[in-house]
Amino acid sequence: MGIFRYDVNRYTPLQMAIIPAVIFILALVSLGMMMMATGMPVRPGIDFSGGTAVTVFTTDTPEEIRTYFAGFPLVGDPKEGPNNGLYLTFSAMSDTDLKALSDKVLARYPDAKIDQIGESFGKTLQQQASIALVFSFIGMAIVVFVAFRTFVPSVAVVTCALSDIVITAACMNLFGIPLNLGTTAALLMLIGYSVDSDILLTMRTLKRQGKLDEKLAGAFQTGIIMTTTTIAAVAAMAIVAYFGNIQMVYEIALVLIIGLFVDIMNTWLTNAGLIKWYILKRGGR
Repeated sequence: MGIFRYDVNRYTPLQMAIIPAVIFILALVSLGMMMMATGMPVRPGIDFSGGTAVTVFTTDTPEEIRTYFAGFPLVGDPKEGPNNGLYLTFSAMSDTDLKALSDKVLARYPDAKIDQIGESFGKTLQQQASIALVFSFIGMAIVVFVAFRTFVPSVAVVTCALSDIVITAACMNLFGIPLNLGTTAALLMLIGYSVDSDILLTMRTLKRQGKLDEKLAGAFQTGIIMTTTTIAAVAAMAIVAYFGNIQMVYEIALVLIIGLFVDIMNTWLTNAGLIKWYILKRGGR
């Protein structure tokens, strides 16, 4: 007996897949609404939209800072930065406004650090990141189809990977996590992990002899232990990054944690339901 039990006979393939399908559709709607609002399915960070990042070292409260910069496009609330500083983000602005912002920052915070990313450069990074995501997904799909050479199991793996990315991206909008270079890297890592867990399930059920429920139960015990161990490690990274004020690492860890929980749902409901339907359709072979 394993620590985790999975009663695959309790639900039909349709019952297993219906909840992930509804969540997937809601996620698509969320991404579509964000696309209409910002031009991107996930709210872009300063890396992709362009703008100015300012780190100030002060005892001023966030309310005082917001009041001081009331005439400038301050995005969100001031966040804790490195060396006990406060990290401010401003959206893209004209050269005149940028010069005025720099003068205003240095007038009150002479030791502040100012970094700027041009809007055109941000769009170039945005395009490159989109290409990386698309080609990574296409490459993954090709490898899966070549490895299995069977339509339904291959489609199940690719579908779950796509659902992982879509739902995780929608959760990023929900929790206010921006799409930047770091979180794009997290989504790329998530594609690899999703395929890994789905292939584990598919190989255990199609390549081994035995009863379907026993094979699924064994695959679930191995897969869920792998995933929860990874979640624990990433959660530790998130805690260290949070208290160490390492914002990018913290955001990467949050995206991975969300994606891993989403992957548990898609692997052991969507993919398991499709595999069960496929095997039962073949008469249990």
